[in-house]
Amino acid sequence: MPKTDTCCTLVPYFQVNDGKLDEFKALGVQFVARTKSEPGCVHYAFSFDGSVAHCREGYDDAAAVLAHLDNVGALLQEALKIASITRLEVHGPAAELDKLRGPLAGLNPQWFTLNSDGIRR
Repeated sequence: MPKTDTCCTLVPYFQVNDGKLDEFKALGVQFVARTKSEPGCVHYAFSFDGSVAHCREGYDDAAAVLAHLDNVGALLQEALKIASITRLEVHGPAAELDKLRGPLAGLNPQWFTLNSDGIRR
């Protein structure tokens, strides 16, 4: 029997400042290490195209997203000293996105609501 899909994904893109890519990558290692202990994290990794970084991250639900942001908040503040978020997408079911709209409003994300005809295993 299929599960109700509550999965939420964050899709941030960072433009890393000139000369700061190695420093940003070192912070990425710290982000991953800290995130490994989060029970609600489904996947988490950084990828790069030149000085553009992307964090591929998925969570069981909105509560897990908020727990993650609390867990890595200090690291994110450090990252934002050497990079800027150029785009942030948040994907998930409407009921879960509603729980994130207030807490994430300051990051000015683009919201993508999942259709109800998908599957989750």
